[in-house]
Amino acid sequence: MARCDTCGNDYDKAFSVEIQGARYNFDSIECAAEKIAPRCAHCNCRVLGHGVEAGGRIFCCAHCAEH
Repeated sequence: MARCDTCGNDYDKAFSVEIQGARYNFDSIECAAEKIAPRCAHCNCRVLGHGVEAGGRIFCCAHCAEH
């Protein structure tokens, strides 16, 4: 079993994600999103899709990127 790096739950169906050399264990997609998904530079929501990159920052949509 592996312990979730977000909530601490020890779960037999946990999964691992490796990003830029760092490895994380999660028990759910929700915990993975909380720990590793970027936040919109304008409205601060989690960017779970492609998002928009402008000026070296990540935004959830074109509307936020325009602001």
